[in-house]
Amino acid sequence: MRSPASTGPQQDDDTGADQGAGGVPAAIEAILMVADEPVSATRLAAVLAVPRAVVLEALHALSGQYAGRGFVLREVGRGWRFYSHPDYADVVTEFVRDGQTARLTQAALETLAVVAYRQPISRGRIAGIRGVNVDSVVRTLTTRGLVTETGTDVETGAVLYATTDVFLERLGLRGLDELPPLAPYLPEVEALDDVDAPR
Repeated sequence: MRSPASTGPQQDDDTGADQGAGGVPAAIEAILMVADEPVSATRLAAVLAVPRAVVLEALHALSGQYAGRGFVLREVGRGWRFYSHPDYADVVTEFVRDGQTARLTQAALETLAVVAYRQPISRGRIAGIRGVNVDSVVRTLTTRGLVTETGTDVETGAVLYATTDVFLERLGLRGLDELPPLAPYLPEVEALDDVDAPR
């Protein structure tokens, strides 16, 4: 137990982990900026080691501070996330459509193949098959409308992804049953139960 005369840095019980100069609000912004999915207040509180009430207060305060910006901080079903402002939907849509003319990278094609043959599948399982982090690639495929969120895994709560009608249209397929027989070359999802990959 630290005596009153002790020197050196101390941390109050209710301040949690070191949040940097910006405190809890800045730490929340940093996390949400890199989060690929909505993050619950409970999880933020656990990561930052502060009470959930402190996190909620910071989230609501931040949401109000972004008035008039090109993005908003909103609470959805699974948690909090940054979104583009609805007022700029037209320009964002135009930007996304323009980006769809670019060819997919090899990494994107490989990830798309895994989703097509193993859907519905989580990002963690995709990463387990490919052996690399796939967060940005899945985000790109989702943005282009080739894959979409299709629920959550009942055991892990991880978001599951599947291909879309746009995917079938681009490949000229009437259904997934017309995909060539590539599935036998991919490992079974059951074999990846012990894979320690981000979901």
